Amino acid sequence: MTTTDTADVAVIGAGPAGLTAAAILANDGLKVVVAERESEPGGIPRHSDHPGYGIRDMKTFISGPAYARRLAGRAIKAGATIQTNTMVTGWAGEMTLETTSPRGRNHLLARAIILATGARERARPARLIPGDRAAGVYTTGQLQNLVHLKHRAVGQRAVVVGAELVSYSAVLTLKHAGCRTELMTTEYPSPESYGLFNLAGKTPLMDVTIARRTRVTRIIGKPVVSGVEIENLDTGGRRVVPCDTVVFTGDWIPDHELARAAGLEIDPGTLGPVVDTALRTSRPGVFAVGNLLHPVDTADIAALDGRHVATQVRAHLNGNRPAQSGVHIQAADPLRWVAPNILRPGDPAPARHRLLLWTDRLVRTPKVVAQQDGRTVGRKILPWPASPGRVFRVPSSILDGVDPRGSEVTISLANAP
Repeated sequence: MTTTDTADVAVIGAGPAGLTAAAILANDGLKVVVAERESEPGGIPRHSDHPGYGIRDMKTFISGPAYARRLAGRAIKAGATIQTNTMVTGWAGEMTLETTSPRGRNHLLARAIILATGARERARPARLIPGDRAAGVYTTGQLQNLVHLKHRAVGQRAVVVGAELVSYSAVLTLKHAGCRTELMTTEYPSPESYGLFNLAGKTPLMDVTIARRTRVTRIIGKPVVSGVEIENLDTGGRRVVPCDTVVFTGDWIPDHELARAAGLEIDPGTLGPVVDTALRTSRPGVFAVGNLLHPVDTADIAALDGRHVATQVRAHLNGNRPAQSGVHIQAADPLRWVAPNILRPGDPAPARHRLLLWTDRLVRTPKVVAQQDGRTVGRKILPWPASPGRVFRVPSSILDGVDPRGSEVTISLANAP
């Protein structure tokens, strides 16, 4: 028999965004239930056992597991209920969720719902990498789960595919497991990560060699990986790199299955739900936050999304409703996506007064232009680069000149190569 529980707010996902929102809303005296499919709350930081977490939201510098414990502790102390080992499998109504857990099947009816399901890396099959079906091939998440949570051994020599922030996280995890990173590959002319990480990669701490403009064309080895074949994208030359471990990093996709099942409007760029600056989705009362919207940004930025959405959820529960009209925001090549996607009259600025974008080409001093109905409504020259492999942040004030009665706004890079 299926039972029905009720809550003021249901949060799907106990990562940084979901837990931060839950803590604030529960502290307001609301009944908040968090559904988490894993056995412990905390999200990806739970198995990222290295420092660098909590900088923007907690003004601290701690390890991923410590950060996850602190987030969960705050939510529980505030009065939120965290239901672990609980999978939200679908919708039984506009505001009713279907869940499955060791307690059985259940329905959860809420006055507001926050989707905080995060994102995942595309594994080898999704990247269509041919070759042998060999053991020893992981994503960063699988690797860290194996090493830090299950305390299992991996190989001795690794190739890391990608040069993003998460790629260096993979290198640190491999080092912790006693596995040397023989090579890091990237299809771009320069590593996608911040310069500080690229410099650290050259130190004895990591000692990583990076093959630029290179892609993996084949996995070799049975039953365990013995090497990868890589190709230089400029010359076409190929060579085999001996290794017993391969880690595919980055190339993120949002965990959007629940959003799609609800019939929410999906942005073709992010592949996550379309949201306005208040993080409302196309279904009234349903909000979306974190890396479900911008795959992928750092954990503390996701947490600040949670802080931002809590105010908007509280306003919704108090009866405030948005303007029906809204101007859609889109990105132009080489920008792949922008989040949030809708600007409504009377709504707040986005979290941290930033638009988040993704670029497919490096522009070191980007000239960002916002255009509407054939005219330029905003222009900014930014001192930080638009770089592939990491979120590009643009002050939302670039939209101050938007006509709320006009057509969609396009954001582009005037000096993209």
